[in-house]
Amino acid sequence: MPNTAFTVDAFLQNQLAAWERELGVVRRLSPLTIQSYGRDVGQFLDFLSGHAGGKVKLETLKDLRAADIRAFMASRREDDVTSRSLARSLSAIKSFFAFLEREGVMATEAFNAVRTPKIGRSLPKALTVIEAKRTIATTAELEEQPWVAARDMAVLSLCYGAGLRVSEALALTRADLDAETLRVTGKGGKTRMVPLIAAARRAIDTYLGICPFALDPGQPIFRGVKGGVLSPRLIQMRVVQLRGALGLPPSATPHALRHSFATHLLGKGGDLRAIQELLGHASLSTTQIYTAVDTDRLLESYHKAHPRA
Repeated sequence: MPNTAFTVDAFLQNQLAAWERELGVVRRLSPLTIQSYGRDVGQFLDFLSGHAGGKVKLETLKDLRAADIRAFMASRREDDVTSRSLARSLSAIKSFFAFLEREGVMATEAFNAVRTPKIGRSLPKALTVIEAKRTIATTAELEEQPWVAARDMAVLSLCYGAGLRVSEALALTRADLDAETLRVTGKGGKTRMVPLIAAARRAIDTYLGICPFALDPGQPIFRGVKGGVLSPRLIQMRVVQLRGALGLPPSATPHALRHSFATHLLGKGGDLRAIQELLGHASLSTTQIYTAVDTDRLLESYHKAHPRA
């Protein structure tokens, strides 16, 4: 919950707490997402407090005008906040006001007159097949402890071979690996089944065979050097090392391996709906961005290879 003790009254403090509980229990958002939403709403309430010259009350929100929202967005622009971050902030603020309306506390039309900032579409930056394979294979050369090297190779193999987010890979348990397909818990607590290719299965089996810690069936299998659950930050740092060793661009990240999984599948004729299911995207429009990536690669190859291009 944002630290708004000095900017809102006790009633709104309680409403903020109830809204955040709903985000976690009903919408099943991750703690980090809830924290981010709360921070965005807290910034808006801080801004209103400055305008009101005191604590924000329910009456303050009832008197909210579109001009107030635009003034807040303008102030954020002056702080060099990007359109994407501003759009996220506006979405969080709307979510809080929608909660107040559902609870019968208040309603406002102010947001109807405010446009969401336009966000330029940025295409996922996938690695080539050779770069993706080298990224995984080179891991062993950068790590002296064989079990740590095997661990990191297994995680990166899951990102590229199964299209997993790093957080999804690090949450896997032995129970999730029992079948030929992986049981993956993604965003919003949604579960999906993902085929596990032989190379990724071998990487996991190699790690499990030499991991020095006892692993309970219901606990995450990937562990840090002290036996605790592995932090995503360590995998990100490993890929930074690999970028330096292989001369890869800054866009080469663990998540870029997930992008590569989708792009390479699509390039080989994979069905867009199937790729949507494998990635765990709620909307097909999210997956469709990979068609643009594949088209760009096709045009790039054409211009490089065609004698009249």
